[in-house]
Amino acid sequence: MSVLPTRHRTTTVRGHEIAYREAGPADAPALLLLHGFPTSSHMFRDLIPLLADRYHLIAPDHLGFGRSAAPAVDEFPYTFAELAALTAEFTEAVGLDRFALYVQDYGAPIGLRLALAHPERVTAIVTQNGNAYEEGLGAEAWAPVLALIEERTPETEAPVRAIRSLDGIRWQYETGVPAEHRDLLSPDAWHHDAALMAREGQDGVQLALIADYGSNFVLYPAFKEYFRTSRVPLLAVWGEGDQVFVPAGAEAFRRDLPDAEVHLLPTGHFALETHAPRIAALMDDFLTRRVPVRP
Repeated sequence: MSVLPTRHRTTTVRGHEIAYREAGPADAPALLLLHGFPTSSHMFRDLIPLLADRYHLIAPDHLGFGRSAAPAVDEFPYTFAELAALTAEFTEAVGLDRFALYVQDYGAPIGLRLALAHPERVTAIVTQNGNAYEEGLGAEAWAPVLALIEERTPETEAPVRAIRSLDGIRWQYETGVPAEHRDLLSPDAWHHDAALMAREGQDGVQLALIADYGSNFVLYPAFKEYFRTSRVPLLAVWGEGDQVFVPAGAEAFRRDLPDAEVHLLPTGHFALETHAPRIAALMDDFLTRRVPVRP
């Protein structure tokens, strides 16, 4: 198998520069990869080459993340609704009209909002620790976030700031990864994320988004209705040791999508760091069987 190159590109949406990775033949089935907090399209660096010979992959950095522009909070309304709308406009800017979604963490509510608005565009969903159910929320990890959502004060902001510190980010990468897989984790990943999270203006950007996360809970019934009515093919590949989005969130998809395929992997929140080849194989098998090729 020849490895096709990943290209690092930018486009402009609403006057903001959006960075993205792209690989694979333009006429191949499309995959839109949406990353989570606190990372960027960097999280897909191992997955993209494994699929680029047979899929057209595009992975943007959300506004405020990675190499994309990060306007101040008084210049852009950092909400999940706005990021989803911006993502829809991004797909139009790069010429994506139908695609399967890969969603993780923040990418899940962004991608599912996009699916609600444009269900005809979404051919399938791969969710890797990307939650849509109340039981998927890990109680301990979510306690400070829920407190901030309930009331934003200096006292509730402080513990949430710690989540995007170097130690807080490293915790997200390491927690739940068994000892036999721990040396597969590259420290470059959390140092990369922490450096970007430490940039000027990030405090306001990230606090605004975390404070808005409750708006996603309000949409959980709509997400479930979308699953039931669309019958969208769905693959859940989940790090079973994740304490942010726990395995019950993966199993819950079967309630509304009885044909959902769920695989729990012996790893944590950032499953691609340890299991990219396994996830790529599961995705390729799933998409080949479940998504018809458009003539």
